Amino acid sequence: MTRPTAVDLAAVADRAIPAHGLDETSARWLSTLRSTGAERDRAVAELHALLLRAARFETVRRGLQPGPDRDDLGTQAADDALMHVLDKLDAFEGRSRFTTWAYKFAIYEAGVKARRRGWHNREVSLEAEAWSLLPDAGSGPAAAAEERELLRALEDGIRTALTAHQRNVLVALAITGVPIDVLAERLGTTRGALYKTLHDARRKLRGHLSNQGLSVLAEGYLKEKR
Repeated sequence: MTRPTAVDLAAVADRAIPAHGLDETSARWLSTLRSTGAERDRAVAELHALLLRAARFETVRRGLQPGPDRDDLGTQAADDALMHVLDKLDAFEGRSRFTTWAYKFAIYEAGVKARRRGWHNREVSLEAEAWSLLPDAGSGPAAAAEERELLRALEDGIRTALTAHQRNVLVALAITGVPIDVLAERLGTTRGALYKTLHDARRKLRGHLSNQGLSVLAEGYLKEKR
């Protein structure tokens, strides 16, 4: 006789919630995870196994080398994803299957942890010298004069229009390519705070360039990215 899974057991639970358009399997997941006792424990264990599979897939997709470090990263990602899923059950709207929705948490957590692991022993430079990483328009005939003017204005704006903190964040995120979660961890702040600082820095630069009639040319350099 086949042993029933947590999802099967949920079908006979008297705590079943109204589906409200949810597919039957997703409704059962929600009902079981909102229950108590051994039934819920089995569902949590089953969900963790699914999230672990998704997290491990993401670590492989990102090219992490096989070994204990990759296995540990996948487990941590699944653990954190499980916590977020259980905390956000009320946010599930049924636009996809429950498991598809839950997988996204595992993939996100694995991605964040993989980026952090990649920067683990790398220095995050916030020095002004990193401005030299701005694209070089060159000095030959193929280089457009307006682009050279724009880059000179950008460097001047970074130097004079921004606060020291705004310069540091802009250089790290928009020029040297430090992942925002890594920078948040190094600076002891949050992603949201860094996004606001970056937004404010770009707004100031737009104003600086607009005063020089260069705002249209600057859009490619100052486009908001997340």
